Amino acid sequence: MAAGPALHTLPISGRPPNSWPQTVHGILFGILFNFALFMINGFQVVFLLPLLLLPFDWSRDLYEEGVRYTKGSVATLLILMNQWFAPTRLSITFEKEGQGSFSEEQIEQIVVRNTEGKVVALKLPTKSILIANHQMYADWWYAWCLTYFMGTHKDVFIVLKKSLKWVPVVGWGMQFFNFIFLARSWASDRIELASHLSALGQHAEREDKPLTLFLYPEGTLVSKDTRPISKRFADKLGIPDMTNILLPRSTGLHYSLRALAPRIPTLQLLDITTVYPGIPPMRYGQDYYTLRSIFFDRVPPPAIHMHLRLFDVGKDVPIGDVSASNPNVIPKGDDKGRTVEVDFPDDEKEKFDLWVRKLWQDKDDMVVKFHETGSFAADKETSCVDIPLQLLTSREIPNAFCFFLPALFGYVFAKLRRRAI
Repeated sequence: MAAGPALHTLPISGRPPNSWPQTVHGILFGILFNFALFMINGFQVVFLLPLLLLPFDWSRDLYEEGVRYTKGSVATLLILMNQWFAPTRLSITFEKEGQGSFSEEQIEQIVVRNTEGKVVALKLPTKSILIANHQMYADWWYAWCLTYFMGTHKDVFIVLKKSLKWVPVVGWGMQFFNFIFLARSWASDRIELASHLSALGQHAEREDKPLTLFLYPEGTLVSKDTRPISKRFADKLGIPDMTNILLPRSTGLHYSLRALAPRIPTLQLLDITTVYPGIPPMRYGQDYYTLRSIFFDRVPPPAIHMHLRLFDVGKDVPIGDVSASNPNVIPKGDDKGRTVEVDFPDDEKEKFDLWVRKLWQDKDDMVVKFHETGSFAADKETSCVDIPLQLLTSREIPNAFCFFLPALFGYVFAKLRRRAI
């Protein structure tokens, strides 16, 4: 009997009902994933929050390292959930502005392999803004998984809607992570964004810590509801609309780059074009993949195809003149509500907007090419790096549930108690 089409190639609405194994699988995923989130958030509340009440520098340092540990725990959890419940791999190609696609020799300078040839790390920038096209809600999940191999997974920052700030457990945890919550009112958001990022940039440079900021310039997913909005925006500008992605809004990215660049001289822009197999041209990712269908129904994409382009912000990105910006000053509003170090000339905004639109047009062209050839790479055998989404060692599994540090605290407390007795 001929096999039917692979489930990931069918729209979710056209797939057969879940089998009992799928149902049990979904229940197990829900239990383990939520248990891990409760453990991570519980650790933050019980062990980290009290450190903020102590008037010592060492307690603040310990708090920050604890936050980094819990953020790394989330990244470990995301990888583990793929490994156990939704096996897939990252299929990556590389390009650097001014150099084109990487040669095999250049790729091997980026890719770190163990003795068995398995990829264990990627030597990519440790201080960067990561931008990508936005197809479905799992985009951020797979981007965070990428940073696990970049070694920056403990220093990820994401810009989110303010309404998510007080979502139980998840929202509380994201507040500990120092994520940026915006109200979608640009009059106030631009000050908050510039101020928050400037502080993060200063800290990362002063402490020599990694920093990876996630931004999705389209602002929302490609869907039947957002496609007409993109078309109207294109018509307003008098330009063609995109085919497979949405027109980007450049303002938030521009402010972010201008806030970070003066404070991080080595800042890079990591641009990712993502394609998921099974989604036909001009169709919508959410019709084929959702967090529920991927992890509860066990129908993940066989691979996540990512084309990475690297830009040196100081040399390759037209963010305008930031020489007058004092890297030691954090932008804020003055006593009359006017912004300080936030506004910049209209001609610089227009130049940057044109640059971002050109970048997005290149993305759209690459997506079209992918649909035609099945790959971003001219020579898939030598240009494509495949990385299974698996933990590098099973010893990391307890980290996904925040077991190590609570166990250490418990051990030390028990020892002190015995001595007291």
